[in-house]
Amino acid sequence: MFASKLNYIHNNPVKEGLVDNAIDYVYSSARDYAGKKGLINLYLL
Repeated sequence: MFASKLNYIHNNPVKEGLVDNAIDYVYSSARDYAGKKGLINLYLL
């Protein structure tokens, strides 16, 4: 359930046409889940 909600949130900027890829949206934690540096430090379990 958590993964499906997280994917929904990460894909919202893509659905709205703001970016082509979820990891390209600077305000998204999708960057952290993809191994890139986001705006804030996240500690993924």
